[in-house]
Amino acid sequence: MAPTSSAELLQAQAELWCHAFAYLKSMALHSVIKLGIPTAIHRCGGAASLSELHAHLPVPASKLPRLSRLMKLLVTSGVFGEREAGVYSLTPVSRLLVEDDAEGGRACLSPFAILATSPFHLRSSQRLAEWTEKEEEDAAAETPFMMAHGAGFYGYAGRDLELGALFNEAMGADSRVTAGIVVRECGEVFAGLASLVDVGGGDGTMAKAIAKAFPHVRCTVLELPQLAGTMPVGGMVEFVAGDMMEFIPPADVVLLKSVLHNWSDEDCVRILKRAKEAISTREPKGKVVIIDTVAGSASSKQAFEAQVFMDICMMMLTTGEVRDEEKWRGLFLHAGFSRHKISPILGSRSLIELFP
Repeated sequence: MAPTSSAELLQAQAELWCHAFAYLKSMALHSVIKLGIPTAIHRCGGAASLSELHAHLPVPASKLPRLSRLMKLLVTSGVFGEREAGVYSLTPVSRLLVEDDAEGGRACLSPFAILATSPFHLRSSQRLAEWTEKEEEDAAAETPFMMAHGAGFYGYAGRDLELGALFNEAMGADSRVTAGIVVRECGEVFAGLASLVDVGGGDGTMAKAIAKAFPHVRCTVLELPQLAGTMPVGGMVEFVAGDMMEFIPPADVVLLKSVLHNWSDEDCVRILKRAKEAISTREPKGKVVIIDTVAGSASSKQAFEAQVFMDICMMMLTTGEVRDEEKWRGLFLHAGFSRHKISPILGSRSLIELFP
């Protein structure tokens, strides 16, 4: 419905400005992370003015007034608090950006935010309209990322050192957060099991956390040769080089954390069939554990919005999507699983157990 009064018109215009300029919020977030402001506030005791932070920041004094304008935007957005005029404090959001994460086991998601606001993502997002006009059969335009960079996301990340490093750091940070919650709140998932293979488990962050919390579970990470070959031998977990599309090592549990949303339905069924072949059939029978987003299961409006953002991100970067329970159920049935159990665990994500 079109605005019918001057007040409605001005309100609609303000909302349109907020939508059109929303990318500046992301760029402000990117900037303060790169400048180390959340960590600097933490080191100052959790609250500080920019003049107090100046000694910790790579910013000349002449730019502090400009920096205060960035901070005003992020205070308005809830990333930072402002106890009094010009005195900035950490919020639950900005605490996730503090790099001093060893003390107290805090989680730091700065690498994830830096990847999401990187030029690799932004250039891809600028091709969304052009990509939408292309036919599905156009192999050169499989995804907006491919249109922007000339190759698929994983192929490009495998040969571009900058993107590869950003991606690995972001996934490692996400795994640390996820692992902490899973081992603390979902311990029954690993009861009575002797072995687990983490498919596409990167540097083993998730598998190491499980192995430490549940020493009776022997943990293996399946990764592509270019990554598995760089991992140390003889550590807490074993690394195996391979392709999940072709073979997954046998184990009581096959773990698929944030894997399936990257792939088409056909590829997901293929991966799930390999996982079903890998799990043990003796009693107690093995299972597949999926940690991923189930659309519509969000615990809050912001968690729902996060799911929608992730779905667009997957459309932009990959052939995958964020699926609702009905779509998940269809994949499981096509792959030969008889039943599943979904347990929300991370606001916007769930833990799914699949049984043969």
